[in-house]
Amino acid sequence: MSGIRFGVNSIIQRTLLSKYFGWSKLKESKTMCGANFSSISLDKDRILKNEEQSIHSLSDGNTKQKRSLPEGPNLTDFLMANMTDLPEQKIEEHPYVKDSCGSLPQKVYFDVNGCQMNVNDTEIIWSILKSAGYLRTTDIDDANIILVVTCAIRESAEEKIWTKLSHLKKINQTRKWLGTKKPIKVGLLGCMAERLKNKVHEKAKNVDVIAGPDSYRDLPRLLSITENREAAINVALSFDETYADVTPVRLNPDSVSAFVSIMRGCDNMCTYCIVPFVRGRERSRPVSSILEEVRHLSDQGIKEITLLGQNVNSYRDLSETKFFAETKNETNLAKGFKTVYKKKLGGLRFSDLLDKVSLINPEIRIRFTSPHPKDFPDEVLSLIASRSNICKQIHLPAQSGNSNVLERMRRGYTREAYLELVEHIRNIIPDIKLSSDFIAGFCGETDDEFEDTISLMEAVQYHMAYLFKYSMREKTTAHRRYVDDIPTEVKLQRVQRMTDLFRSQAERLNSLEVGSQQLVLIEGVSRRSKSVLQGRTDGNIRVLIPNPETSTNISNKILNKINPGDYVVTQICESNSHSLTGIPLHHSSIVEFSNVHLNSKV
Repeated sequence: MSGIRFGVNSIIQRTLLSKYFGWSKLKESKTMCGANFSSISLDKDRILKNEEQSIHSLSDGNTKQKRSLPEGPNLTDFLMANMTDLPEQKIEEHPYVKDSCGSLPQKVYFDVNGCQMNVNDTEIIWSILKSAGYLRTTDIDDANIILVVTCAIRESAEEKIWTKLSHLKKINQTRKWLGTKKPIKVGLLGCMAERLKNKVHEKAKNVDVIAGPDSYRDLPRLLSITENREAAINVALSFDETYADVTPVRLNPDSVSAFVSIMRGCDNMCTYCIVPFVRGRERSRPVSSILEEVRHLSDQGIKEITLLGQNVNSYRDLSETKFFAETKNETNLAKGFKTVYKKKLGGLRFSDLLDKVSLINPEIRIRFTSPHPKDFPDEVLSLIASRSNICKQIHLPAQSGNSNVLERMRRGYTREAYLELVEHIRNIIPDIKLSSDFIAGFCGETDDEFEDTISLMEAVQYHMAYLFKYSMREKTTAHRRYVDDIPTEVKLQRVQRMTDLFRSQAERLNSLEVGSQQLVLIEGVSRRSKSVLQGRTDGNIRVLIPNPETSTNISNKILNKINPGDYVVTQICESNSHSLTGIPLHHSSIVEFSNVHLNSKV
């Protein structure tokens, strides 16, 4: 609102001025609220004469004869003149706000378990704690705080955590007995904390902090509460938390690869799966924040980025009105697939995001995990086929090869639909490498139903497979509806059969790469020998090559040194079920290698 000035409809102004200040008071005052009026003439008669002329002009309808009048104080100046100083209000201080780390910097040790999502979550946690003044240590003996990031997808994963908590309890008892160090604060974070919140606190008395996947922002406050040896718990799930504004601090700054979380939660509600109950509903990060993080990683020299999500290819950004208003189309599912929920409308979809991410830097490999088979429409497959830096490798979880078991699992597809999708993918991307997940011994699985899983594996031929025995999870639909009636020994036998089959398949598929030239992204020195470097192909197969700095068997003098992050064309000469071995030929790039590869096909 603009200030009221002399000479503009000033009948009202004169009334206000006379009533509240008086002409004599205004004339005598040289300053008002710090504003100096000594240079302004407040001659009453002259101002009144100007006002009368202005009113006369307006009454004649001649607005062109308006005269500019002297500037005067505005409304703010007069209001401030009568304002009295308010007493200063005392603000209550909170110890955890003033110094969340206590009197001395606290050193945090991270124990990360489970999937890639937990690795990325830990980088988010570290970013939050680092901003609050905490330090990180990789030596558990040097730690004041140990944060265990947990997985709850299977019973075996939780059993490992219970064992670790028991070990940490003994460490604290030893410290107390020796009296040399203060007891370690123990925090249980992630999916297991969300699933077993009360049970953890009752069973493991040495756990000080329990925080679910959506409560990481609250960790500085939770840790401060434990200063008085009180347990702190926050396991509230969120409908919108994506940590989009938190820039993860990488746990391994020397790594040439990085994870970028694009969405959290899952809406699929498979009957065996605990994820929707510990990670919540699906919500996607704004595309702008994702692109900003990818650009930041590109500037740091990262050569491979994996986009992460519990159901990564169902990404749907509604952060901007135009994303919904301009694209109201229903979700486009793969042929023969369905969902338990209504098709969603509008939003910026996974194909749009993948397109934008891949264009930021054509020399960065782009991967994504973990997808659902239903969310592979043609626009996603065509984009993968057309972009040289989007890896030709897809994780396609089948879980079972029998349609009845898939129905009980509520996967939303049949065996036939899955096999049709595999054929369709290979028609669009002929050189695709496929991986999958399988569960043995789901509720009611007969021998014949399991044989369908074996025959599916034989038909598809996977380069990588993750094989597990079924373990019942509380809160899941299977826990409420079905009986875990397959004996453990039968489950283990079935897993072993799948494992043997997969290894033989992988060995045969890898042997087909012998004699070919592959573009290998060098990750670093092999764990087994410093004379060997390791890297990965576009299809995510591990490759071992001799280190030119230590090997005398390389005759190519062009290769003086190979560093992590280099793309090296490698001649594959040997293979086994889990890796390839080759000879480095020369340095290259994604674009250069792709052009040579395309020209060789012409």
